[in-house]
Amino acid sequence: MAEPGSQAEANAASEAGAFSPLRYSLFRWLWIAALASNIGTWVHEVGAGWMMTELADPASSRYKLMIALVQAFTALPTFLLAVPAGALADVVDRRKLMIWGQAAMLVAAGALALAAFGGHVTPGLLLVVTFTLGAGAAMINPAWQTAMTDLVPRSELPQASALNSISINLSRAIGPAIGGVVVAQFGPAAAFALNALSFVTIIVVLASWKYQPPHRAAPGERFLGAVKAGVRYVRHSATMRAVLVRTCSFVIFASALWALMPIIAREELKLGAAGYGVLLAFMGAGAVTGAFVLPGLRRKLGLNGVVVSASVMYACVLMVMALVRKQPTLHAGTLTFPIVAIAGMFAAGMCWLAMVTTLNSSAQTSTPSWVRARALACYLALFFGSMAMGSMLWGWLAGHVGTVTTLLIAAGGLVVGLVSLPLYKLQAVSGEELDKSKSWADPIVSGEISHDDGPVVITIEYVIDVGDADVFREAMQPVANTRYRDGAMTWVLSRDTEEPTKWLEIFIVESWGEHLRQHERVTVADKRVQDTAKAFHKGISKPVVRHFIASPTGVNQRQPAVPEPAHDDGHTH
Repeated sequence: MAEPGSQAEANAASEAGAFSPLRYSLFRWLWIAALASNIGTWVHEVGAGWMMTELADPASSRYKLMIALVQAFTALPTFLLAVPAGALADVVDRRKLMIWGQAAMLVAAGALALAAFGGHVTPGLLLVVTFTLGAGAAMINPAWQTAMTDLVPRSELPQASALNSISINLSRAIGPAIGGVVVAQFGPAAAFALNALSFVTIIVVLASWKYQPPHRAAPGERFLGAVKAGVRYVRHSATMRAVLVRTCSFVIFASALWALMPIIAREELKLGAAGYGVLLAFMGAGAVTGAFVLPGLRRKLGLNGVVVSASVMYACVLMVMALVRKQPTLHAGTLTFPIVAIAGMFAAGMCWLAMVTTLNSSAQTSTPSWVRARALACYLALFFGSMAMGSMLWGWLAGHVGTVTTLLIAAGGLVVGLVSLPLYKLQAVSGEELDKSKSWADPIVSGEISHDDGPVVITIEYVIDVGDADVFREAMQPVANTRYRDGAMTWVLSRDTEEPTKWLEIFIVESWGEHLRQHERVTVADKRVQDTAKAFHKGISKPVVRHFIASPTGVNQRQPAVPEPAHDDGHTH
């Protein structure tokens, strides 16, 4: 098998279809194992959601809220843990992190199954174990998403992301149907036990992966520093900000359907556990169908056209689920199939897949490799945070104004959320733009400097014609974003009061080690932005770069040697 990163595979990828990543054996086996695990997860979802309808008191004003909390407690851990989990995925062995996370979920799911078989499950215990399972998933999700970049060429990341979504949504089609039958025939305890078994397969496959951590020329990052660097990158990346705004404006309102589905099935449509499973299964079937339709839609409509279409159609589904009660039905044995509701869930699945895949692939393809897991973690944190907060909001609102009104409000919110689209559009970024430029030469120092010494002040002196002052200042604004994204804590551009042609760029980095990592992070796109601004320099020599370093009192007793000024040595930033 050719290496995923080889030129031959990269060329083949441009002609490859939707299933091309399955050519790589490890990706294929992980995909199959993940499918089995995801099926188990959806079997658990059906069991947990339906069990809460039986455990909670229907006469209580908090009944609908308690049911919605199952979805909220599934999503909340990712909101709380995704960012530190993303930092871990960038600084530790991803394979080991995923194995330990899967093992923890195996233990939690097994414990819930034992408690359910013994009749000891309470609403509180169900929520605690649901939260624990969500925490395990949160800790491994960034590593799992980023693992795709270790297994397939970057040119095939959209296909790999779509295949991951197919796995999730194929399991959503199969899992709920299995879960509904299992819960109806054997009770929720059997569903929890089946979920526990599903983790075994993926642990076995992960254990067989001979993972090789990527080589790092710069010093490795520490956990807290990695978290701050990741958040700082996302904050100063326009492409990631657009992904996060689009995520929030969709998921908060779309979560209403997920949160209230057990109530819609049981109270509004008068279905049992098996019927509830069938509704979720058709949503999964719609998602699988959407995976095949999405590439063509994306080519025809573009990223933002998909966002608009999926949001409007999902809003229509919410309205249908709210207003249509008398509808034709089909019967198969003891199962009842409300045709309009099933069609609505199928359409909702297509919309959900289109949005999730578009947002996910945008987050992955718009970030360089050094920060990709952390950027994905920020995306996942907001995604699941919106899911958790939205679920609690819609559960509380449904308890006060009713399910119908709540769904109509959520539908309106989806449409109103599109108002922000002109300001926050998703952008396609070519892979070459994110390659390392390797344009910064190693800094020249006169003595040994510890990686922990700092902070480091970097100054760059420019000579700019007075007539170019305004356009130079404007050209330096994108430069400021590159400095912040790559590690700067502070950035300032100043003009000499005595000689108006002299300008001084100053940025501060936390430590010497972080500045060395900053050298490694500069991408081709960053270099292009910096070269555009540097072109206004009219000095005889290149812009003069100097480094100043301090050792905080009480941290380093020895003042590190001060580097010699870098004049005409070819070292430029």
